[in-house]
Amino acid sequence: MRFQTYAALGLAAAALAGCVAPVPPATTVTTPPSAVVTTPTVLDAASRQVARTVINAEMEKRLPGANVAPYTDCVVNNATTAELIDIAQASRAGVSGTADSVAAIVSRPATTQCIAAAARTA
Repeated sequence: MRFQTYAALGLAAAALAGCVAPVPPATTVTTPPSAVVTTPTVLDAASRQVARTVINAEMEKRLPGANVAPYTDCVVNNATTAELIDIAQASRAGVSGTADSVAAIVSRPATTQCIAAAARTA
């Protein structure tokens, strides 16, 4: 009786073993990197000139009749590359709001000091 039980269990195990599907070896799934939007980090000469022209126009609105070139230089020299790119791109796209960008740069202490020094020499 014991033998028959073991034999039946062995036969059942053998029959069930044939039903098992082979399991592929575990592999790591790699997903492609998602698209990363990056802002430009290099300011080309054309964009720099566009930004300078926009800044100069904003300065002329605030100081009509004055030579604003030294003040524009102060703003350009104290702006980050990203800010200059943003000003140039906004101007090219016809987006208003460059005045706010210029005002933010002018309000920095280093820019204010530069403009004050330029005003003393003018």
